[in-house]
Amino acid sequence: MNAVLTGLSHIAIDGEDALPWLQNLITADIESQPSGTALGAALLTPQGKILFDFMVLKDATEKLILEVRAELASIFAQRLTIYKLRAKLTIGAPDDVAIAIRSDTGTWRDMRFGVPMWRSVTSSGAGDRTEYDALRITHGVATSGLDYALNDAFPHDVNLDQIGGVGFRKGCYVGQEVVSRMQHRGTARRRLVVATGEQDLPIQGTPVTVGDREIGTLGTVVGHQALAIIRLDKAAEAEVPVMAGGVALCFGLPIGATFSLKPVADHG
Repeated sequence: MNAVLTGLSHIAIDGEDALPWLQNLITADIESQPSGTALGAALLTPQGKILFDFMVLKDATEKLILEVRAELASIFAQRLTIYKLRAKLTIGAPDDVAIAIRSDTGTWRDMRFGVPMWRSVTSSGAGDRTEYDALRITHGVATSGLDYALNDAFPHDVNLDQIGGVGFRKGCYVGQEVVSRMQHRGTARRRLVVATGEQDLPIQGTPVTVGDREIGTLGTVVGHQALAIIRLDKAAEAEVPVMAGGVALCFGLPIGATFSLKPVADHG
């Protein structure tokens, strides 16, 4: 694979308090993160919704870089500054970058995938990302703006808990109580799944429906397959075909998923 992602920015977090400060702020367990890796993570609202999604890149010297969509970088850096208080660290200015995605070698191993996948800064802005998007679909790796809207999803909704983006054994962070309760009670009703049609699927953002009831939305689409966030209970109860536009859908789990397509009842 040789894809190039553009429209991204890097924000360096440096200083003696950088690691513990970020550990106590975001969903991922970065204290346990190996050097030379990239983890998916999120900064949540106190109510547990995803405010920003991003990658945490840790290089061989333990330096921390946050990779975020360029259109969000400035406001993300401003939000981080609000939480800085007296911590001994610096939050760098956003630096626009292009990222090469390769399956053989690179600077940071992308831990969201069950197969080797590497990220590196590149000077080239060219490259077809179709193969990369297809890989994201099969592994259930979502990104805001394509697969869901910020401020509208819990980490469980977008499978952040499934791809190493939530540390359930770390201490508190913003929104942690809500996320931990959902994990303990198994109350996630919406989930990111793989939707497959018998023909090419309609565009990203197309509602997923049962009869006249909307139960979800298509995200990234590549040919016959797409990511889709759906209400698992409504899909399981459907007595008529589940549709997106005029295409009938069937659903499958992303590679490595540990949840079921049939939701478990909340027993408190």
